[in-house]
Amino acid sequence: MTAPGTGRGIGNGERAAEITTTFVGLPRDSFRILHVSTGNVCRSPITERLTRHFVTERLGVLGGGLIVESAGTWGHEGAPMETNAETVLADFGADAAGFTGRELLDEHVIRADLVLTATRDHRAQVISMGHSAGLRTFTLKEFTRLVNAIDPATLPSLDEGVVARARALVRAAAALRGWLLAPTAEADEVYDPYGAPLPFFRSIGDEIHQALDPVVTALTGVPTRT
Repeated sequence: MTAPGTGRGIGNGERAAEITTTFVGLPRDSFRILHVSTGNVCRSPITERLTRHFVTERLGVLGGGLIVESAGTWGHEGAPMETNAETVLADFGADAAGFTGRELLDEHVIRADLVLTATRDHRAQVISMGHSAGLRTFTLKEFTRLVNAIDPATLPSLDEGVVARARALVRAAAALRGWLLAPTAEADEVYDPYGAPLPFFRSIGDEIHQALDPVVTALTGVPTRT
């Protein structure tokens, strides 16, 4: 089997051994969020860095076992973030420094506890890579819709840790998926601003912000600061 957009075969014993070795020493009590788009230079970098920024705003630090990263199904490996994407992040006070693009690999999906994609096609590509990804892979807007339907009182408190709360949130969202459908197919899409002027980038940034806000609130148990 070959991962879409990577040309890398998976499923043989040598590959499995390589993946196992990769994860030796990883903290067991962690929760990894993976944001996925196409090139990993526009949408998923914005979403990754905004997630980090909004969590830090609420909790004072990005920690407690929460790890946020991104990759692209046709990722520009080692490429910088698009300049307009950096500007969008600056608008929100988020940090774009040190970002480099990554191509989506099997180990990224294996390690992720939650995969949030820009579009339904990205979601389908992640799921087709295997690794039992179906129950933890959503489009960003799909996950937001599901999260909005979950009673926060049913989730673990922060006293039990952000990791426990995040895992419960994903389980609850997966249980709701077949019952709470999108009003239209387009409702779950974040369109690609690559090559577009700054105003369109900013409109995409606003969409991502609006989708992320309830997700981060649910993850942290802390609403947006006013």
